[in-house]
Amino acid sequence: MKAKAIAKHIRISPTKVRKVAKAVKGKPVEDALNLLGFMPQRSAKILTKVVRSAVANADQEPDVDVDSLSISNISVNEGPTLKRFKPRAMGRASRILKRTSHITVVLAEEE
Repeated sequence: MKAKAIAKHIRISPTKVRKVAKAVKGKPVEDALNLLGFMPQRSAKILTKVVRSAVANADQEPDVDVDSLSISNISVNEGPTLKRFKPRAMGRASRILKRTSHITVVLAEEE
């Protein structure tokens, strides 16, 4: 049985989230949540919410043992980019790209 949770349009760069996601991929859910709780990155708090949401989604199924779940896949894709401009010298402007992320967490029961 697989459970899934998706968070879209999260205002953080996908590369920053991927660094943290790589650390917890393949781990049991309890270990992953403990690890995320001690990480100083901002994306760790966001990933914690998504993993907890996936666990809650799995808990809705009657035949799933929540204690035996592990993170089978985490994918972090790029969402729409917000384009802003910053004034520069001599009447110019430079573009600022504010990137967003789509985070998908898939949980599976360990055999």
